[in-house]
Amino acid sequence: MVLNIFDLSGRVSMVSGAANGMGKAMATAVAEAGSDVLLVDLDEAGLERTAQDIRKLGRKVVTAVCNISDFSAIDGLWSTLDEEFGRIDFLGNVAGNGASEKPEEMQIEMVQEVLQNLVISRFYMCQHGGKRMLKQGKGSIVNIGSLASFNALGRGHVAYSMAMGAVIQMTRELSTEWSSRGVRVNAILPAQVINKGLEKRMAEDPDLEKTFLRGLPIGRLGKPEEIKGLSILLASDASSFITGALIPMDGGNLAKNAGGSHFGMPK
Repeated sequence: MVLNIFDLSGRVSMVSGAANGMGKAMATAVAEAGSDVLLVDLDEAGLERTAQDIRKLGRKVVTAVCNISDFSAIDGLWSTLDEEFGRIDFLGNVAGNGASEKPEEMQIEMVQEVLQNLVISRFYMCQHGGKRMLKQGKGSIVNIGSLASFNALGRGHVAYSMAMGAVIQMTRELSTEWSSRGVRVNAILPAQVINKGLEKRMAEDPDLEKTFLRGLPIGRLGKPEEIKGLSILLASDASSFITGALIPMDGGNLAKNAGGSHFGMPK
């Protein structure tokens, strides 16, 4: 049956940022497809809520409260994986915070922090996962990027966009290095997907949602659960010839010309 190629039974996944939003949706998706899961986040209560949902599916779940920007914490995280599961088949790098400030006023320490959060620590996660997957001869890694990986957002997002650009180039390089040895590396590039941080920003700036919607021909913001299908696809054998790909999840944003218009577009 063709759906068997999406089956993740007997596999082990690690997903960072699993307490909320797209990280939670990704972790839940691979568990629904059959995978056991190591859930990673700083939000202990949120992690436990995700874990409770996944346990109902009959999967083995381990939670790890971890600051993904701390190298020693990452080392401990992977030691936990080795002890609890002994293998890794899928790694989803979702966690990582950005920051915004006018570029002429941004402190260099803020730039360094964003790069540490979103690039260097993710590379370290990929390195840990890649070593284990290469030894197995098979594995899949997905990095969460952004449409800011391709184009500029403005509004003080220079450090974030720099980091997201680095994430997609890291994805391409790791894919090129590892794919012939069985380890695929891809990136998902979301547009504006609803989360707590985005909701707060839209509440503070009443015009922000309209700004987003003018660029989204689909006519709405994204939902975290809409990452589920891509997550299962990229974690499974259904995507066995997909590697080094940068896959937009953007409601048509990249397809639309800056001077274009669409039905229902806010004025």
